[in-house]
Amino acid sequence: MIQEVDINTDIGEGFGNYAMPNDEAIMPLVTSANIACGFHAGDPLVMNKTVALAKQHGVAVGAHPGLPDLMGFGRRVMELAPEEIKNYLIYQVGALKAFAEVQGLKLHHVKPHGAFFRSTKANEAQARAMVEAFLEIDPKLMLYCPGPPELYHPPLAKVVAEMGMRLIPEFYADLNYKPDGTMVSPGKGKRVELAPSEAAQRVLGFFKEGKVTTIDGTELSFEALSICVHSDSPQAVEYLKAMRDAFSEAGITIKTVEG
Repeated sequence: MIQEVDINTDIGEGFGNYAMPNDEAIMPLVTSANIACGFHAGDPLVMNKTVALAKQHGVAVGAHPGLPDLMGFGRRVMELAPEEIKNYLIYQVGALKAFAEVQGLKLHHVKPHGAFFRSTKANEAQARAMVEAFLEIDPKLMLYCPGPPELYHPPLAKVVAEMGMRLIPEFYADLNYKPDGTMVSPGKGKRVELAPSEAAQRVLGFFKEGKVTTIDGTELSFEALSICVHSDSPQAVEYLKAMRDAFSEAGITIKTVEG
């Protein structure tokens, strides 16, 4: 069983007059924050405020770039050329990196949002464009990716290994898994529906045994270094509190992945 684990969340996903209600309650409960960069959600004011909130609670700041799709919350697959991918990412991650630096923080990691992963599975050139963008911004950035990476996004796993970027596999606390290693999209109303204590034991069980039961009842085995809880999940705060209690009782330290 692991001795320590990181908890991350996709956060700062309000924009304009649309505010996410739980950001301030969630931030003290996580160790890494994936902050929306303005394409699928977020705006300059929200980005700056969310970075400040992360700084206040000692949470590692990561960029959460998405597809240019506010109406679809970045969860609709788009056809993208490698040049588009690279420049969309440089534009968004560069902006979040600047917000972090003006507050005296260093960007810790990147994590593409939603359909950005699904839109870059077609060929290796798309995955390479993604990794090139991150490494050119900062070669020390870590890439958070749903686990198991070799099943979820084979081209990306291959390119990351070749180009030397560190990949941090995640386990999703609030999503169900398919046998092929992908998750059931939350946009289809298929989030995990468990009581917080049950959800916490599901996560703890995964980190003890390295496997999760998929939607057809089979078991999927893989390793992960971080847990993701989406900030827009209805029970996000309750899940996070229950998970922290469960890990504390199990003697597992909750801390940010060190670069």
